Amino acid sequence: MSTDRPWDGTIVRYPDPAIEVIDEERFGPFKIGNSAVERLWTGARWTEGPVYFGDGRYLLFSDIPNNRIMRWDETTGQTSVFRQPSNNTNGHTRDRQGRLVSCEHFTRRVTRTEHDGTITVLLDQFDGKRLNAPNDVVVHSDNSIWFTDPGYGILLNYEGQKSEFELPTRVYRLDPESGEATVVVEAQERPNGLCFSPDESMLYVSDTGTPRNIMLFDVDGTVLQNGRVFAEMGPKGASDGIRCDIHGNLWSSAGWVGDGYDGVHCFAPDGDLIGKIHLPETVSNLCFGGVMKNRLFITGSQSLYAVYLETEGDQKP
Repeated sequence: MSTDRPWDGTIVRYPDPAIEVIDEERFGPFKIGNSAVERLWTGARWTEGPVYFGDGRYLLFSDIPNNRIMRWDETTGQTSVFRQPSNNTNGHTRDRQGRLVSCEHFTRRVTRTEHDGTITVLLDQFDGKRLNAPNDVVVHSDNSIWFTDPGYGILLNYEGQKSEFELPTRVYRLDPESGEATVVVEAQERPNGLCFSPDESMLYVSDTGTPRNIMLFDVDGTVLQNGRVFAEMGPKGASDGIRCDIHGNLWSSAGWVGDGYDGVHCFAPDGDLIGKIHLPETVSNLCFGGVMKNRLFITGSQSLYAVYLETEGDQKP
């Protein structure tokens, strides 16, 4: 399979050749014969952190180097600037109260946008030292906030501000009651995307360092145990943002290899690669959305893509 098909909005012959079924039994039912991958918008430098607001029927996503958060309107198809400057915001999610939770590179903090538009700083330091550059974030049903801090935003001035690392690269859990953070993972070189399994018994964490694997941990209350490799993405390729569907399949961004690899890789709960969505750009992140939660939104380098699938994303709200 390849990306040798039009991406400029012209007609694509069904079935879309960009959607590759590797395991017919497990991935075949997700592919809709008359659904094609669409490029919804292009014009960014590096898109990231898509999050869907079903109550408003819009999607927010980051354009990190351009220091802005973009807003794509599902009812009109129009894209506009939601917030600029954004402090080089990267990953986003929503908490169980529907508020936007974001990871900011430039200010090296995790924030929450309240319903009235004010911004609350949730965490910007640990043990008296500044966070590196929070990257991606998820919220547990107990309202705790889990986020990665690999430090990409302080490596260069392009996506933040070049600075010295004050802390190791880690995954943190922010307690909803005390507001205190604890370290839950510190054995990964560049912990990046993360998501819970549908029953929240497991946490997936992608590592864009060395080796480039997706790790899987058992969740035991406030701590993680039994870390093991779920999927190998390297040596050249990498997973970034990840999300689960309601069946427990893991949908992962994939990139930095080229045609035939870059796009989205879908893994069954046992770690088998069962399908791919091929794109002409390196993919950074993804999320499910749409009225039926069956539309996969994909941030790919300079663009925003989407495709309807016969599955639903496991995300709340």
